[in-house]
Amino acid sequence: MTAAGQNRRRTSSAMSPKSRKRAAAAWHGRASTFAALGDATRLALVATLASGEPRSIAELTAGSKLTRQAITKHLRVLEGAGMVRCARAGRESRFAFDPRPVEEMREYLASVSAQWDAALGRLRDFVES
Repeated sequence: MTAAGQNRRRTSSAMSPKSRKRAAAAWHGRASTFAALGDATRLALVATLASGEPRSIAELTAGSKLTRQAITKHLRVLEGAGMVRCARAGRESRFAFDPRPVEEMREYLASVSAQWDAALGRLRDFVES
């Protein structure tokens, strides 16, 4: 049994520069995904595009009080986070949902949840012993 506050695991030696860059890139990707979904309009656009059908700006603005320019701005943020792809079809831009960043975010949240479950389990074991 370890004393309260002590970690049972040993920490590894310093990360290599390559590992640090990969970790920083992963954090940046997660942060941009969370930030992009932090806006109600962008969240609604993702929900609309998640149906699987690519949509034009005109289709996405139909029934909305937002201008085409406002919708385009939100779509560009989602595109920057990797959640939306834009393809030209003649004179029209069509936007499609890319689920990969959301899947990565779900996997990340599942790992954080598992870490918290383990930490709470250790706390329960410590308190009950």
